[in-house]
Amino acid sequence: MTQGNGSTVDGVLRRSARRTPARVALEYGERVWTYDELDDAVSRAAGALLAQGLAPGDRVGAYGHNSDAYLIAFLACARAGLVHVPVNQNLTGDDLAYIVGQSGSSLVLADPDLAGRLPDGTRVLPLRDADDSLLARLGTTSPYDGPEPRGEDLVQLLYTSGTTALPKGAMMSHRALVHEYLSAITALDLSAGDRPVHALPLYHSAQMHVFLLPYLAVGATNILLDAPDGDRLFDLIETGRADSLFAPPTVWIALSNRPDFDTRDLDGLRKAYYGASIMPVPVLERLRARLPELAFYNCFGQSEIGPLATVLGPDEHEGRLDSCGRTVLFVDARVVDEKGEEVPADTPGEVVYRSPQLCEGYWDKPEETAESFRDGWFHSGDLAVRDADGYFTIVDRVKDVINSGGVVIASRQVEDALYTHEGVAEAAVVGLPDERWIEAVTAVVVPRGEVTEAELIAHARERLTPFKAPKRVVFVAELPRNASGKILKRELRDRFGAAT
Repeated sequence: MTQGNGSTVDGVLRRSARRTPARVALEYGERVWTYDELDDAVSRAAGALLAQGLAPGDRVGAYGHNSDAYLIAFLACARAGLVHVPVNQNLTGDDLAYIVGQSGSSLVLADPDLAGRLPDGTRVLPLRDADDSLLARLGTTSPYDGPEPRGEDLVQLLYTSGTTALPKGAMMSHRALVHEYLSAITALDLSAGDRPVHALPLYHSAQMHVFLLPYLAVGATNILLDAPDGDRLFDLIETGRADSLFAPPTVWIALSNRPDFDTRDLDGLRKAYYGASIMPVPVLERLRARLPELAFYNCFGQSEIGPLATVLGPDEHEGRLDSCGRTVLFVDARVVDEKGEEVPADTPGEVVYRSPQLCEGYWDKPEETAESFRDGWFHSGDLAVRDADGYFTIVDRVKDVINSGGVVIASRQVEDALYTHEGVAEAAVVGLPDERWIEAVTAVVVPRGEVTEAELIAHARERLTPFKAPKRVVFVAELPRNASGKILKRELRDRFGAAT
């Protein structure tokens, strides 16, 4: 193999395999992979992919559930110089066709139960559970021994979640992701002695790039689950097999709402990571009260930066539960006004970044790239304040801020007020068109027990300046969200805005 500079995603695994070849790297179901076995599987899978007639730089879609095959396929693409395109396994129809087509994927690696959803004419190779699957080919393919990709080469098109517009493919290089892995390791105190369980979808950047790959870099033993099943998670914690867990707020809320949350022995959980969307402060307070010895880490960022940008560590929570922390090792950030000028401390503005972790732009979208990358900084679309000590607090997404009667209202503040009511299981606040108010503050609530609209509005008015309180409350059985846990406020605006 022609040697490169080592700043590659697959090089992360190779180094761990040389350092601790016999240590268990991954457990998935009944299959157990040592670091040496996993590294060999990646080389064989790289050879199998290139045998399909692919060439370095070709895009390869990945449309599958969590599995060891999914991880091997990603690392194999990295080793072979291919560009991996993770696709949300819940996408169907036009949404699915858009990403496959817009990325120009030459081949899609798909689980058999999902392959039938792909557009007609898509070239498909099963990931697993078939005689001709990628996993089955490992035993019959020679290890790849070609040239290593370069650090500046693209390794992934990381599509944005599309909560406010069509997804854009953030062009991630090997070097950007390797920088992000080191940022994650240092900011999140990841170590080989941790026993992490990975339950969120691997197509999403947080689970793959903030946790699984950095944990492989340090040589930990990783347990991979199909989904964040509460019974399975609690069993792993109680038996001492898992002591580290990442989940978005929606999953932490669901776990804390379980009837057995107060009775199971969860003291073995040492590190709790949350992120991907804003954690309601009342929920965090409830979790910390139940598990006072648990170290909580707030992880914040977005796809374009790999995705970790800031972290609030366990010793930084007191007095700033609503903060997302300070920037990680390789990230520089500031808060600016509409002219791009930095604002004083504690003044709201848009967060902008510069970092070696940043993407190279958006795939085949030069106008959107130019709009987001201006004056040497990436404009995030997040509205935040930064205090004098460097701690950031996210106020809202710029597009989610509500303009009611000419007054700007942050939806997060209203949501936090609603979460203090015992009758609220989940809440999302949006602005809906209104002839008098321009946008009316509207709360969409998943109730717990019996609760009325008037009761929740009165509850919010007691805790907020009255004009910030919801003018309307809509009750639903569940909130729409993507697989990473982000609530899709665009869908709520479309659904309930049409009814106003």
